[in-house]
Amino acid sequence: MTEKTINLRGLKCPLPALRARKALAGLKSGDMLIAECTDPLSAIDIPSLLNQTGDKLESRTREGEVLVFRIRKT
Repeated sequence: MTEKTINLRGLKCPLPALRARKALAGLKSGDMLIAECTDPLSAIDIPSLLNQTGDKLESRTREGEVLVFRIRKT
């Protein structure tokens, strides 16, 4: 199992979701993607993306102004 972190800080909608989608496409089933976002709309966009892709949101946390999404590739 691989864990990949992508820094999406400073990017505005829809770029965080688009870059997360691209990163997920390069992962194998069971791999973990950690997406770090500062755009508040990511709280809506990332879960919506996962509804489309079928991947699983393991956790969503906030570290200051950074939203951290832990996504399991299915």
